[in-house]
Amino acid sequence: MPTLRDIRRKIGAVKKTQQITKAMNMVAAAKLRGAQQRMENFRPYAEAFSMMLGNLARGVEPEIHPFFQKAPEIKKVGLVLMTADRGLCGSFNVNLINAAVKFIRERELQGIQTAVTCVGRKGRDFFRRRKVDMPRFFVDVWNKFDYTNAIQVGREVMNDFLTGEIQELYLIHSRFYNVAIQKPHMVKVLPIEPETAAAEGAGGVEYLFEPPVAQFLEYLLPKYINTAFYHGFLENAASEHAARMTAMDNATNNCKEMITQLTLVMNKARQAGITKELMDIVGGAEALKG
Repeated sequence: MPTLRDIRRKIGAVKKTQQITKAMNMVAAAKLRGAQQRMENFRPYAEAFSMMLGNLARGVEPEIHPFFQKAPEIKKVGLVLMTADRGLCGSFNVNLINAAVKFIRERELQGIQTAVTCVGRKGRDFFRRRKVDMPRFFVDVWNKFDYTNAIQVGREVMNDFLTGEIQELYLIHSRFYNVAIQKPHMVKVLPIEPETAAAEGAGGVEYLFEPPVAQFLEYLLPKYINTAFYHGFLENAASEHAARMTAMDNATNNCKEMITQLTLVMNKARQAGITKELMDIVGGAEALKG
C-alpha cells in the first residue's frame, strides 16, 4: 500500500499536469478564435470559386486547358495530406492519417500508385516510417501560414500534373463543423470536372470572356488551385485548435477527478494511521492496568 508521502507526491504531480493542460486549453481557445474567424470569412469565397469553376467546366472544351483534361489511363495519383506538426489534439491526426491510408489502399486495389505530399510533421513522420512514395513534404508551417504557403504547395503539385507525373490530384484536410466536430474531408482538385459544382449551381451559367478564354483560364486556374489549398489550410488550422482545446479540456477534467480520488485515498490512509495509533495507545494503557 502506498504511503502518505507517496500519495501526496502523486497528487502534486497531477496538479502540475492539470496546470499545464489548463494553460494549453486557454492557448488553444485563443488561437481558435482567430483561426475560426479567418476560416469563416474565406469559406464562402472558396466555395463560390469552386462552384464557378464547375459551371465554367460545363461550357468549355477540355482541350482548352490541361487542368480540364482526363487522362486515358490512371497510373499514378497525387495526394496532399494536411496534418498537424504537433500532437496533444486527441484523434485529430489519427483520423486524417487513417483517411489517407484508406485512400492509398483503395487505389492499390485498382493498380494505381499514390504519391503523397504531406503538410505537417505528423503525416510526414507516419508515411516516412512506412516508406510510402513521398516526393516532398512541408513542416513547421502551421504557426504562421498565409497564402504564400498555399502557392508553394500548389506550384509543386500542379507541376506534377502538367508533366504527367500524376494523372489526378486529391487533397485531404480536416473540415471544421463546430468546436466539437471536425472530420476528414477529401477534395478532388485536378482534373477539374463539371460534377465538382455544387447542386445549386447545376442550372448552368453562361460566361462571356474578356480577354479570350484560353488566356483568361491560364490566369484563373492556378489561382483556383491555390485557393483550394489555402481553404484547406484554414479549415485544418481551425480544426486542430478546436481538437486540441477539447483534448486539453478533457485532460484537465480527468486530472480533477484523479486528484479527488487520490485525496480520498490519502484521507483513508491517514484515518487508518490515526486509528492504528489510537488502538496502540489504548492497548498500551490496558496492558499497564493489567
